[in-house]
Amino acid sequence: MLVFETPADLATSLGRELGVSGWLVVSQELITQFAEVTRDFTWMHTDPARAAREMPGGTTIAHGYLTLAVGSGLLAEIYTVKRHGRVFNYGVDQLRFPAPVPAGGRIRLRLRLAGVEKRDDAGLLFRLGITTELAGSERPAAVYEMLVLMYPERR
Repeated sequence: MLVFETPADLATSLGRELGVSGWLVVSQELITQFAEVTRDFTWMHTDPARAAREMPGGTTIAHGYLTLAVGSGLLAEIYTVKRHGRVFNYGVDQLRFPAPVPAGGRIRLRLRLAGVEKRDDAGLLFRLGITTELAGSERPAAVYEMLVLMYPERR
């Protein structure tokens, strides 16, 4: 776990790999819970019997957006900024899902600080280059840039 004192300290790591999270098992239970929250009950995510017959790997797969959504929690294993003000999820750029995550598959994040932009309102817009690795696969489950807008602590 990397610990930065302030957003400005994090900005000094531009271009560096910041680390790798632990592995997360993407269970069928987690996939089903995500389906319930999002109301996306597509059979390839929620019907193990049909997936066993019709899916190439013989199992259900996670929603792509589930793979994306768990990224925030996995990021918290890699770095933290101790003293900051407001922090906003500003969006995602260049999102791709090169490989499906099968139920029971394990994923982890590899994080690099790809960019930092100083804003007129004193905020720093961080581009976090993220690769979601899939255990046993040469292809990643997801590749994207997460945009995080962070402000300095007010005193």
